Amino acid sequence: MHLVRRPVGTPVPDDVDVVTTDLVVEPGQVLVRNTVMSVEPYMRGRMSEGTSYVEPYALGEAMTGHATGVVERSDDAAVPVGSVVVHQHGWREYAALAPQDVEVVDIDGLKATDHLGALGQTGFTAWVGLNLVAGLQQEETVFVSSAAGGVGAIAGQLARARGCTTIGSCGSADKAKRVMGDFGFDTAFDYHDGPVRDLLADALKEVGRPGLDVYFDNVGAEHLEAAIRAMRDNGRIALCGAIAVYNATEPVPGPRNLLLMIWRRLRMEGFIVGDHDSRQPDFLAEVTALVREGRVVSPETYVGHGIEEAFSGFLTLLDGRAVIGKALVALED
Repeated sequence: MHLVRRPVGTPVPDDVDVVTTDLVVEPGQVLVRNTVMSVEPYMRGRMSEGTSYVEPYALGEAMTGHATGVVERSDDAAVPVGSVVVHQHGWREYAALAPQDVEVVDIDGLKATDHLGALGQTGFTAWVGLNLVAGLQQEETVFVSSAAGGVGAIAGQLARARGCTTIGSCGSADKAKRVMGDFGFDTAFDYHDGPVRDLLADALKEVGRPGLDVYFDNVGAEHLEAAIRAMRDNGRIALCGAIAVYNATEPVPGPRNLLLMIWRRLRMEGFIVGDHDSRQPDFLAEVTALVREGRVVSPETYVGHGIEEAFSGFLTLLDGRAVIGKALVALED
């Protein structure tokens, strides 16, 4: 899948093209048959040419993203034929890669796609934001926006595993029910039901908590302003994403109540998960055990089957209404 045009506002199918090409496997490379790829909100930013924390996709070249696959050819004993791997060369059916560019993953008692979700960058993002950025403590009150999304669902479950009270916001009533029923949130609301500040205040009353200790922000905009209003003294906000503004074509105003951050001694910090790669072993040790024990589940929604449906699946993700957890595209039957 090649990006052939920079999107303006919401991407459209004509921004990409499916290309067939001959794949040459060089000596020393491994050949991987991709089985599943993930589509993620950050990819929208890479389709634009503007400044970001990661290089934009090049026009006329295959896009990249996380994928799982099976090794079909290899001369490297550390990456044997038949092993299940994850790598960053999705958006294609086959990939010829250097052995160091793939990671052989453990699937004993796990799904291969767990390594795209709870045990992949999605789960690591949630873990970093809660632990390294927000400094989560036992039995705090945590608000997670986009709580039915891939990162949000894991963040809420990790907070629950620490004994925290968790509140989630979602894009539909059905998602709010799933967040509470499947992921253990104490309460959740559909942000379409009214001003977020009022819905969040009602949620805090429902769980009997005076305010928020931690806000894990995946949305920005109105959600961020509402969370600042509801924070307790010395609260912490981890800025993970701002999906509310990804397709904006005009500058979006920031929160109007930043003065509260001074009065309440709040801390707000943005983060890029790749800055914390040295903590991957700590993350995997903790969360692999939680997944095997069933205390954390890795929710996923297949939004397409086949490379031809990968971009429409990405658009489904951006729309948000039909996706619970990690958005995946199956690349083979």
